[in-house]
Amino acid sequence: MKCLLDTHAFIWLSTDDERLSGKARNAILDIRTSLFLSSASIWEMVIKTALGKLKLPDHPETFIRKQLVLAQIHELPVTFKHAFSLQQLPTYHKDPFDRMLVAQASVEKLTILTIDPLIAQYAVKTLW
Repeated sequence: MKCLLDTHAFIWLSTDDERLSGKARNAILDIRTSLFLSSASIWEMVIKTALGKLKLPDHPETFIRKQLVLAQIHELPVTFKHAFSLQQLPTYHKDPFDRMLVAQASVEKLTILTIDPLIAQYAVKTLW
């Protein structure tokens, strides 16, 4: 399985937060699962940290880079193809970061690990 971590799933995985569901944790621990983190999620974490809306255990770049290596998570850059596919999405979700995750998951055929019920309304696979 190929899974795209929603921003909160990445943070909860990285901080061993109990809010990470058992199903999500099992998928992450399965050696057959390839994990991805979108550059949109990194952008979101950096912005929210700068605004004081998110507290990470370390400087965002240090924390994120370390966690990517520890959990063997691949970077998923935002491409033109991802951006153009946004125009096909219904407006269930207003958050631009989450909409980009949906677009990326759709284009790349990824399952999104997310607790967000709005993301689950889109025609993408989700797991929580």
